[in-house]
Parts: sequence; C-alpha cells; structure tokens
Amino acid sequence: MPKQETLERAHEDKEEGKSASTQAGEFVREEMHHIREGKHGAANTKQAIAIGLSKARRAGVDLPPPRSGKTSTRTRKQAERDSQKGQTSRGASPSATRSHATMNALKREGHSAASPANLARHARTAAKKRSSTSRSKSAKAAAQTRKRTAR
Repeated sequence: MPKQETLERAHEDKEEGKSASTQAGEFVREEMHHIREGKHGAANTKQAIAIGLSKARRAGVDLPPPRSGKTSTRTRKQAERDSQKGQTSRGASPSATRSHATMNALKREGHSAASPANLARHARTAAKKRSSTSRSKSAKAAAQTRKRTAR
C-alpha cells in the first residue's frame, strides 16, 4: 500500500492537470526510495519502475496498459487487472501468504536497480528509443502544465 503522502502528491498532480504518467511518477519515486532503504530490491531498473506503475494503477491513476507489441501479453493483462482494481472499491484484503511470498522474493533481489547511475543509464536508453519529435512534443506539453511562478 502506498504512503498517504504519495497518494496526496499524485492527487495534487491530477488537480494541476498533469498527465497520468506524471501522477504515476510519484509512485515510481516512492518505489525507488523503498529499494534504496533496503525495504526490498529489484532485478533491474525496469522492474522497479514496473512495480511503481502497478501501484499507481491500483491506487486509481488513469494510466493505460502498455500498447500491444511494447510488452508481453502477460504484462499487459496484469496492467489491465491493476487498472480494474484501481477503479473498483476496496473489496477483500489481499492474501497474506501471497503478500509475504512476494516481499520475500523481492528481498532476495539486488538494491542497485535504484542507484543514480542505473537510473541515468535507463533514462538514456529510453530516450534513445524515442524520436526527437516525440521528445520535443512531450517537453512542450510539460511546459504547458508548469506553474506560472516556475516559468
């Protein structure tokens, strides 16, 4: 379960008209802190980000699942289930056995996935996959939502 302040920051982003990915970024940020604190680990940076996005979807952030061809069918289906969970009201609590098993598996993973060097490497490789037009377009969209005082 995400911290209350993470939920509030994501809600603030939504109120300010920021994109769903910006709102989800708060959850990814929290996940990186968890890994750095040693709460659990991740095999790589991509997995750490995926955990944060999953938490965001479950918390109700309107983040669409990845497009077909971008990830495996299994990942996309899980993202759809996470989104569905975020839209419905809280039902039964999750299985304690399963939660413990997941946490124990994550604790065995490394903690370097959230290191600044690995995050920078991931950002560079992700940016290289996008066209300059795409990067420019998203930068212009971000500038539109920035507060007047910051500009």
